[in-house]
Amino acid sequence: MTLAFSSSAATVAVAVASATLTSSARIPTLRGFVSFRLTAKKLPLRSHGGGGVRAMSELVQDKESVVAASTSFSDAEETTPSELNHSRTFLDARTEQGYSSSSSPRKYLIAGIRKEKEAGTLPPNVASGMEELYWNYKNAVLSSGASGADETVISNMSLAFDRMLLGVEHPYTFNPYHKAIREPFDYFHFVHTYIRPLIDFKNSYVGNASIFSELEDKIRQGHNIVLISNHQSEADPAVISLLLEAQCPYIGENIKCVAGDRVITDPLCKPFSMGRNLICVYSKNHMNDDPELVDMKRKANTRSLKEMATLLRSGSQLIWIAPSGGRDRPNPSTGEWFPAPFDPSSVDNMRRLVEHSGTPGHIYPMSLLCYDIMPPPPKVEKEIGERRLVGFHGTGLSVAPEISFSDVTSDCNNPNEAKEAYSQALYKSVNEQYKTLNFAIKHRRGIEASTSTVSLSQPWNESLSV
Repeated sequence: MTLAFSSSAATVAVAVASATLTSSARIPTLRGFVSFRLTAKKLPLRSHGGGGVRAMSELVQDKESVVAASTSFSDAEETTPSELNHSRTFLDARTEQGYSSSSSPRKYLIAGIRKEKEAGTLPPNVASGMEELYWNYKNAVLSSGASGADETVISNMSLAFDRMLLGVEHPYTFNPYHKAIREPFDYFHFVHTYIRPLIDFKNSYVGNASIFSELEDKIRQGHNIVLISNHQSEADPAVISLLLEAQCPYIGENIKCVAGDRVITDPLCKPFSMGRNLICVYSKNHMNDDPELVDMKRKANTRSLKEMATLLRSGSQLIWIAPSGGRDRPNPSTGEWFPAPFDPSSVDNMRRLVEHSGTPGHIYPMSLLCYDIMPPPPKVEKEIGERRLVGFHGTGLSVAPEISFSDVTSDCNNPNEAKEAYSQALYKSVNEQYKTLNFAIKHRRGIEASTSTVSLSQPWNESLSV
């Protein structure tokens, strides 16, 4: 069995040389899995807007109950009291700017970054990235005009910086299959509270909401669901969850994303990845960056594929994959955004995994429009630590009916032709849905942009009116 994984979250290309996977294969545990023993209050789900600020403030105020953490290893019972030794610089933040000689630098976010940099805790590149992220996030949230925006910025960024600092002090290592950390510290709600203020819910839409309910029913019946989609930003998983939160919270909590090594190694991104269910892989684009690590990466990818196959055999799985090979990028000539073309081999290999699982499976085409929230760099970058631009914008999510491989390929003459035809059918649907979302959001057509195949709605408003 050989593997080829691409770099970005929810992007995978799997080349299967053998259709047989041994269910009893032992998946080694990666060393350095960190279990954060934090006592924190659960953050309630909110339908939209800045309602999570109070809950986040409660979580920050609950910092006094932080007592200990342990680092467990696969072949050694070694513990480290990471939280006991963890700096409270950012949890104690109250304002954003500098401090006088008579006041504590721990009360200030920006000064706190510089303090930890000077102390040698934060590497210079991480510190500069955090400071840039702060100003970008602040500008985005303030541009929303939401009540209490200043409080939201301080509350959300103080906790985000605290998690980033903890990750630098005590690095977290992801297992091949990472389950979202929900307790004692709830990283899932942490991510939602951070991303929520960036979404303009008044100008956001869900396409074919009833199909999301349909696929949720199938998951609960034991079926596997694979969402074949485009991929626009690091915020994609949270956007999916937040737009479906009022109608189908089960989907947001249970979706599993195929995540490239960038989002599980970048210090500014790792805390957010810890709040998602991930199948972790190493990028095929960066497989040979360090010749000494090639063998390790390939073995890790093999473990990840076995994990995926094991999950599918168990049934009731929801896996999100973008077979384009990375995030969408704008046309360099026109600046127009559109879904990147799919890799037919990636689509076909995922289909084969589903079919060979021994469990009923279904593949749905899904489309995302949310690049303005956290736009990617114009081009793929080799180095870890990309600039993270942030914006307040409308977002869109749409799903179309299941596309059957046998229906699409009944007239094909050979496997290669069938593979191309099926990939194109899925991409065509994703692209058509994307155009509808674009008309609704970018052209401000709203619900009127609905078509015969894409019915737009705002489930969060509907839930409030009931």
